[in-house]
Amino acid sequence: MHFVPTFPLTAIWPGRPYPRGATWDGEGVNFALFSEHADKVELCLFDPTGKHEVQRIVMPEQTDLVWHCYLPEARPGLIYGYRVHGPYVPAHGHRFNPHKLLVDPYAHDIVGAVAWSDAHFGYRLGQPETDLVPDRRDNASGMPKCRVADPAFSWGDDKPPRIPWHEMVIYELHVRGFTINQPDVPPPLRGSYAALASAPVIEHFKRLGITSVELMPTHAFVDDRHLVDRGRRNYWGYNSIGYFAPDLRYAASGSIKEFKTMVKSLHSAGIEVILDVVYNHTAEGNHLGPTFSFKGLDNSVYYRLTADNPRYYMDFTGCGNTLNLQHPRVLQMIMDSLRYWVQEMHVDGFRFDLAAALARELHDVDRLGAFFDILHQDPILSQVKLIAEPWDLGEGGYQVGNFPLGWAEWNDRYRDSMRAYWRGDGGLIGEFARRLTGSSDLYAHNGRRPYASVNFITAHDGFTLHDLVSYNDKHNEANGEDNRDGTDNNLSWNCGVEGPADDPQVNALRARQKRNLLATLLLSQGVPMLLAGDEMGRTQGGNNNAYCQDNATSWVSWSLSLADRELLAFVARLIALRRAHPVFRRRNFFQGRPIRYTGETGTNDIHWLKPDGTDMTDQEWAHDFARSLGVYLSGEALGEVDARGRAIHDDDFILLFNAHHERIEFKLPALCANCIWQVELDTHYHAGLDPDGRYAGGDAYPLEGRTLALLRRQQPGMDEAAQ
Repeated sequence: MHFVPTFPLTAIWPGRPYPRGATWDGEGVNFALFSEHADKVELCLFDPTGKHEVQRIVMPEQTDLVWHCYLPEARPGLIYGYRVHGPYVPAHGHRFNPHKLLVDPYAHDIVGAVAWSDAHFGYRLGQPETDLVPDRRDNASGMPKCRVADPAFSWGDDKPPRIPWHEMVIYELHVRGFTINQPDVPPPLRGSYAALASAPVIEHFKRLGITSVELMPTHAFVDDRHLVDRGRRNYWGYNSIGYFAPDLRYAASGSIKEFKTMVKSLHSAGIEVILDVVYNHTAEGNHLGPTFSFKGLDNSVYYRLTADNPRYYMDFTGCGNTLNLQHPRVLQMIMDSLRYWVQEMHVDGFRFDLAAALARELHDVDRLGAFFDILHQDPILSQVKLIAEPWDLGEGGYQVGNFPLGWAEWNDRYRDSMRAYWRGDGGLIGEFARRLTGSSDLYAHNGRRPYASVNFITAHDGFTLHDLVSYNDKHNEANGEDNRDGTDNNLSWNCGVEGPADDPQVNALRARQKRNLLATLLLSQGVPMLLAGDEMGRTQGGNNNAYCQDNATSWVSWSLSLADRELLAFVARLIALRRAHPVFRRRNFFQGRPIRYTGETGTNDIHWLKPDGTDMTDQEWAHDFARSLGVYLSGEALGEVDARGRAIHDDDFILLFNAHHERIEFKLPALCANCIWQVELDTHYHAGLDPDGRYAGGDAYPLEGRTLALLRRQQPGMDEAAQ
């Protein structure tokens, strides 16, 4: 129900400079907006439809560069925006233009979408941008509007699941694309937060065994004009304009309470909610971009400008601009936003897009910059999950392994190593082994643990898993950019045929390669991340940059073939295996510590094995022809304790890898008298199960070409006990 005020609102009180934004206190609404260089700020009120501006109120007070007022007659549901007066001198970094309605950067509720027109630009299009000629057309009719939010919500006994890092299995998804075709969700709810909270979707999460969903951007965002003109949209959403407002295009109810209900429902199922957030740039683009909010509020404060010519922006993001975290009020805005999502929306953590851009103090990346210092000491934010995409597009922006304590990172070196190894590239077993065991070379130097590495084979950006084994080249023609967009370095292999294949042998090989990659991911040390739909064979038809495809190209298909259902069951079994055995999710890096079986010779927490069953030598790691190796993992030598200080023990396992195309006879070690090795997994078989799965120590295991096998050691006498 909309609030219908009686205009004009006549009572205008001074109000307070904090909190920022529009705050309902139960009696009225306080409005507060920061602008350092403004001459005047007008609060613009609209009728309930948002189409008609009915009143402008000059903000009467300014305290510490914050403009503020209090309207005792206002209530939640009031529609508003701002007009800010000041100098329009782009050469000095100032782009004030009161003809442009602006979104409140602290708005908790943003309604409507941009209706594109030339009026959204601060200068007149088609003419040279000059310091003296701002565009005087009013853009309000085509702007999204802010709505005063009511924070009331019944959270009940909601508590964060607080999944330990080493127990996490992350599932990256797009709210709309994941649920739009889900047949068991009521049609009016599909593609929404409500769908994500529905019983059929949560049941899928539980069946898989994932612990944490990572939502692609849900902050209010804008569809780029060039995409709208081509009949497309910014489907991924990395184009934020409101850092406190969930995007309502994903709300079936049109209410921000739907987002809260989603979080509460997922928490009830024991599942964490992690947000992919874009604090590195905004939707306003470069100096030729539109004016929606920050550019008109105080351009020289909110954006990094070039020192020698402040008309232009420093662009470390590839999106035209970079937010200015050097300014304390901009840094405060981001910190306030993060705390809002934790305290008011109950989310469990964040994945920071192009996080290296947040670390730039001047031009260089400084991992001890103010942003990280403040996060580290914040009593709220230091307790949630913080995940970095550890690079940006500027010089020196690749910072994998360099983020501070408390942070995990997307590990693209893991992705590239695993893709290349299973493609059959040579000379990689050393790199493969480092990534499999948690990338200690990247993360141990500053005291971080294996779970600092978020391991992934695929993510939203790039091929899906099915396409990774089905295409040698990208096929992005549908994006309208002549197939120039998207990376050419996919490290993919089509198994002999480009795209869909009728050959049963090709399809069998592709299915096995998918099992190889998934099994490697879920049995590696670190935090595994799955891309939504990979467990069901999702394809994008070879498009590795489907950022503008809000259609079947990007949507998850829930119409599953027999092969898709088998893959889904395989992934669920892998995650269950990982959950059951701490040896695959260690909290500490391998140390090579010796342990001793009673009456037997000692061994270490890890051994690397050649196909003849002997240990790898230093020289053999560098052999270019080597594509096969084994690793013994000792469950007795975990060296870890549980919450009560009791030693944790597990079974012993051997992982065997063969990226060569021919079968290899792999001799199994005889660690004890009468040891039996039970096959837990063999990706050569369509369900991952070996029908003849028991081998004695010293036996040769027939490891087929392009196959992974996992064997568990049974103690002497276990056979009889089992019988």
